[in-house]
Amino acid sequence: MRYWPFIKFLMVGVVNTLISYLVYLGLRLVMPYMAAFVLGWVVGVLVSFLLNCYFTYHVRPTWRGFLLFPLSSIPNIVLSSAGVLLMVEVFGWDQRIAPLVATVLAVPVSYAIARTILVRPMSAAGTATVAAMEAGEHIEPHHGPRH
Repeated sequence: MRYWPFIKFLMVGVVNTLISYLVYLGLRLVMPYMAAFVLGWVVGVLVSFLLNCYFTYHVRPTWRGFLLFPLSSIPNIVLSSAGVLLMVEVFGWDQRIAPLVATVLAVPVSYAIARTILVRPMSAAGTATVAAMEAGEHIEPHHGPRH
């Protein structure tokens, strides 16, 4: 199935969003809502990196990927933070609801950038692996040397 990587990305996103949201709700009780939102986002980025490596793209996590992956989330945090501020401060939305809506709206941008960082910089064999994944074939994770 051609859309399987995107579907798996969405599944990871649901788990990631749930974890980030629960962290946000807990921290919101002891700090301003925007600080809680950003800290929840940081936890979510860490969870997302690991789940996307192992589950979505079947690639071994590398330090390079770990350091670059948050770059894929910068557009997400900018878009979702702006959305949260707009929804709460301008439209008067509930602080518990705004982060969920803003996060969903930023998903397509996050997917495109994450895929580029985790999958694109690869060899011809890696390109064949992505093509096979998009065709719906199950690919075992690579267990070669770490970079």
